[in-house]
Amino acid sequence: MGAKLKKRYGLAMAIAMVVGIVIGSGVFFKAEKILVATKGDLKLGILSWVLGGIIMIVCAYAFAILGTKYEKESGLIDYAEAVVGRKYGYMVGWFMAALYFPSLTAVIGWVPARYICALLGMDITSGGCMAIGATIILLSFGLNTLGPMLSEKFQVSTTVIKLIPLYAMAIIGSIVGLGNGTTMQNFKAVTTEHGMVGSTLLAAVVASSFAYEGWIVATSINAELKDAKKNLPRALAWGSIIIVVTYVLYYVGLAGAVSNDVVMASGEQGAKVAFSNLFSRIGGTGLFIFVIISCLGTLNGMMLGCLRAWHALAVRNEGYKPELLAQVDEKTNMPVNSAVLSITLTGVWYAYFYGANLVPKPWFGAFSFDTSELPIITLYAMYIPIFLLMMKTERLHNPFKHYVVPVLAILACIFMLIATIITYKVTVVYYLLVFAVIMIVGLVKVNRPEKLS
Repeated sequence: MGAKLKKRYGLAMAIAMVVGIVIGSGVFFKAEKILVATKGDLKLGILSWVLGGIIMIVCAYAFAILGTKYEKESGLIDYAEAVVGRKYGYMVGWFMAALYFPSLTAVIGWVPARYICALLGMDITSGGCMAIGATIILLSFGLNTLGPMLSEKFQVSTTVIKLIPLYAMAIIGSIVGLGNGTTMQNFKAVTTEHGMVGSTLLAAVVASSFAYEGWIVATSINAELKDAKKNLPRALAWGSIIIVVTYVLYYVGLAGAVSNDVVMASGEQGAKVAFSNLFSRIGGTGLFIFVIISCLGTLNGMMLGCLRAWHALAVRNEGYKPELLAQVDEKTNMPVNSAVLSITLTGVWYAYFYGANLVPKPWFGAFSFDTSELPIITLYAMYIPIFLLMMKTERLHNPFKHYVVPVLAILACIFMLIATIITYKVTVVYYLLVFAVIMIVGLVKVNRPEKLS
């Protein structure tokens, strides 16, 4: 057993991580939520996708700048540690391992099950649907733990596959919609019950945050990425641009395939109805299966980062049982103990997600919150000290990179925090109480002075 992970991934894998993790589940299952949040206002919906994309691009570019300087183990922790300090880096890593990765992996594991059940006509909150989701999560765990190179091929191939239905909808949907007037009708159609544009837009941007989340996970493989100082920044930059363009084009294409009212009313069936309407003659259901495959690709990428989260702390001799969690299997070159702990926590968060969001009466009362959005916003808050001190501690000779980019990134993070507070109101307080307890547990166990070898 050793603690070193081998350099085995190239630029293609890094881009596939960025694009493949972000594009997949959110664009399908948040498109309906964004339309609902904007009361069917397609223009506001597109604006929310653009704003969410700008926030992602700015933050990703800021980390891309840091990525050219630091290359250790798990990029985000490296950057937090180098710019802010060791203890802050540890707390970021603890949050990622204990809350961020397992809670989002749990939700993303349920999403393909949701669409499988939509295809089969099953209830998405049923025990059968949850069992399908749990099975999918375990299969993804097995693939990443026992066959990491196969997982790489799966990630790259699903990234290519998932772009097929998105661009098919973007191109064909736009052409058909402009031809029959559906697109223009959707742009003009806004329900009378619109409410305040500001709060409506903020709620939509918060919803888009889930669809855009995942790009930071690509930094978790920097220790296994060949020439990471060049390839990781390239992947973050190009991947982010590809994602924003794809989302906006898909959203416009969707408006040409089906009315906004149908998407808002159909829930998980909305994407299926759109694909079936548009491609009924060439197999709308077949293209919908591509949607499911794309969700599986997103899960694979998130799982890849999730399973390495505890290892990233352990190799720094931090957290609980670092000597155990730092071990790497010689045959698979995977941190198996870290992976087992991560999948166990994912199971816990999976049960929480069901009890907090999918049952008629939430199990946890006021402490029931949406784990697909709130943990993401906490991460944006944790970015702020990194961007602030980036201007103080980093010696960047380019003024744009040294001052403009960090300032824009800070403003983007603050925007997300304000949007979340306005959208979720008092629920944010209950989430922060849970967050505080988890972080206090982590503070009990800060080890190091020496890294494990």
